[in-house]
Amino acid sequence: MDTIFGDDILDRPREACGVFGIYAPNTDVARVSFFALYALQHRGQESAGIATSDGVSAAVHKDMGLVAQVFTEESLARLNGHLAIGQTRYSTTGSSHLRNAQPYLIETMHGPLGVGHNGNLTNSPDLRNRLLERGVGLTSSTDSEVITQMLAAPAQGTTEANPDWEARIQHFMAAAEGAYSLVILTSDAVFGVRDPKGFRPLCIGKLADGGYVLASESCALGTVSASYVREVEPGEIIRLDKDGYHSISPQRSSPPSLCVFEYVYFSRPDSVLENQTIHRVRQRLGEVLAAEAPATADVVVGVPDSATPAAIGYAAASGIPYTEGLTKNRYIGRTFIEPSDQLRKSGVHLKYNPLEANLRGKRVVLIDDSIVRGTTAGPLVTLLREGGASEVHVRVSSPPVRHPCFMGIDMADSEDLIGYIKTPEEIRVHIGADSLAYLSQEGMMNAVTQEADAGSGHCNACFSGEYPIKLDKFWRDRDKLAFQGAWSENGEEQ
Repeated sequence: MDTIFGDDILDRPREACGVFGIYAPNTDVARVSFFALYALQHRGQESAGIATSDGVSAAVHKDMGLVAQVFTEESLARLNGHLAIGQTRYSTTGSSHLRNAQPYLIETMHGPLGVGHNGNLTNSPDLRNRLLERGVGLTSSTDSEVITQMLAAPAQGTTEANPDWEARIQHFMAAAEGAYSLVILTSDAVFGVRDPKGFRPLCIGKLADGGYVLASESCALGTVSASYVREVEPGEIIRLDKDGYHSISPQRSSPPSLCVFEYVYFSRPDSVLENQTIHRVRQRLGEVLAAEAPATADVVVGVPDSATPAAIGYAAASGIPYTEGLTKNRYIGRTFIEPSDQLRKSGVHLKYNPLEANLRGKRVVLIDDSIVRGTTAGPLVTLLREGGASEVHVRVSSPPVRHPCFMGIDMADSEDLIGYIKTPEEIRVHIGADSLAYLSQEGMMNAVTQEADAGSGHCNACFSGEYPIKLDKFWRDRDKLAFQGAWSENGEEQ
């Protein structure tokens, strides 16, 4: 069993996946997809896959592991065509197993159908049962296979001679609830689909030769020399084909609910969301945190790399110098070598070393982007003290995470969230800090929306407990959660 040092050692929520799609004649689309997935690796490290088509036949290669481990020159050479979709995955529904790896690729009456999915369907059990009642066999435990089989079935108004993939996608969207950004491969087009609330991101890029791409984040566009066009709107269907890209009218759901954790942690700092650079938003989070939770200290240190922008913002706003206090081993990721018990117990030491020259005798403000399970903050405080810090004041550039997520993030049990089971003072004692303070929810949302597009909206349910969609009874019973009026549509209690 492989060990994911990067996520198991660090106290971080994990995203569902990153997806990519491309339509580009006379282009090695498999190779382009490989490098795009490489740029999206931070969104999932369990499995990776690419499916391609030349308009007649299709092929797929997928396996467990990182992108660079899954693909070789030989495997890419077998992926021919001018259409491709790809995915790099972390499991939220469906176990970490090869049968759940994506993209899914099946044969239909109208040629190949491939699907890559980022998110979670909150009514997946009901949709799954409908398929089983129709006699459709399922080979995996993911809601992504459910999506694939739903798209394979004719929608009202389609015929054997006319598949009308747009109608099938719209039929699926009418039945599905929850979070999904999809890339869909057919014999003559690649589709991008974003759920009506826009929980998960998806954007469009243009290649220099006229081809088009879809990606979970804009950071992947630069990697493959594509220029940024725009975001896919919530509820919108995008078709990439020989005539370029086309938009099918969005099925809007007001207000939109982009996951705020994209700003806090998930997205790469160089990505753009709602016309805002992630790095700049994270700096603003640090600036607001400095105003809300000042500290008397000598240096500001960020937990690399995700908290670095917030630490820079905190330092600039507070006047306390920013310095590096922790050196990160960036090559500790997924490995197929099990650590010894002694190495496992060393935990954070596998990922970080303190920079003693910058810490000795200093009062340190340690900036982190979030504390989820509380397994890392304590060891990091200890590490700074071992490096010579005289005081460690922890500041967190988001509010306490108190509620589970059902829209594609690995935060499914309240009892696993330290912000739910302990007060901030109890957490301070637990991690051994001299002081601890979180950014307020109001401060976080002000920082996130300050320069966002007009009409932007965000889901912050993991902080507030206010869910923007209804949740299927299956999820409520599974986790024995009492939301007590937390399900709401447009602010109205259900």
